[in-house]
Amino acid sequence: MSDLSYDDLQGFEELNQSGPQDEEAELNSLPLEPKTEPSDETKTDDNRQWFVIHCYSGYENKVRKNLEQRIETMAMKDKIFDVVIPTQEEIEVRDGKRRTVERHVFPGYVLVNMILEEDSWFVVRNTPGVTGFVGMGDDPTPLRPEEVANILRRMENEAPTYKVTYKPGDRVRIVDGPFNDFRGIVDEINMERSKIRVMVNFFGRETPVELDFLQVEKA
Repeated sequence: MSDLSYDDLQGFEELNQSGPQDEEAELNSLPLEPKTEPSDETKTDDNRQWFVIHCYSGYENKVRKNLEQRIETMAMKDKIFDVVIPTQEEIEVRDGKRRTVERHVFPGYVLVNMILEEDSWFVVRNTPGVTGFVGMGDDPTPLRPEEVANILRRMENEAPTYKVTYKPGDRVRIVDGPFNDFRGIVDEINMERSKIRVMVNFFGRETPVELDFLQVEKA
């Protein structure tokens, strides 16, 4: 903050010396500033909420595409803002090969961020593939903010999961490492560490061997 000058101090002194009537007259003589409405750019709409719509499992991507097209053609961008399918990366291991796929966290459900009004409800509800809103009776129920935050955080932060095609007791063949081409029986699968333990017959003895998922395939 800058220092007060002598002129500033003198002004304060003159104001203190003036009487209450002089101050009131001076205030009344000031022009009133006209009241202005906030512009559209500064207005914030607190009515937007996240809703859940139901569709047939496996049709989530098609429903999202259909809804986004309707939002565009029916000029609803000011009321329907986002269409999200909660997904999680899944690494599928099959025959010693790794394939990354997107798995739907909630099969058959799509999230929509929107202002719920009669016209926006009509656009969403009548989108091909949509069977209805999630809610009590005919009233769509919005998600709570903490529920939305948990879903989005799960999508962003959760590590990919593994999906393997074998299970304990299955016979597998080792395709990599010192025991390449050995065959054995799956004893344990550790999904957290992405490891598999296989019992291998080594010189007449059953020996446990720990391997990565990519080092084995079904025999």
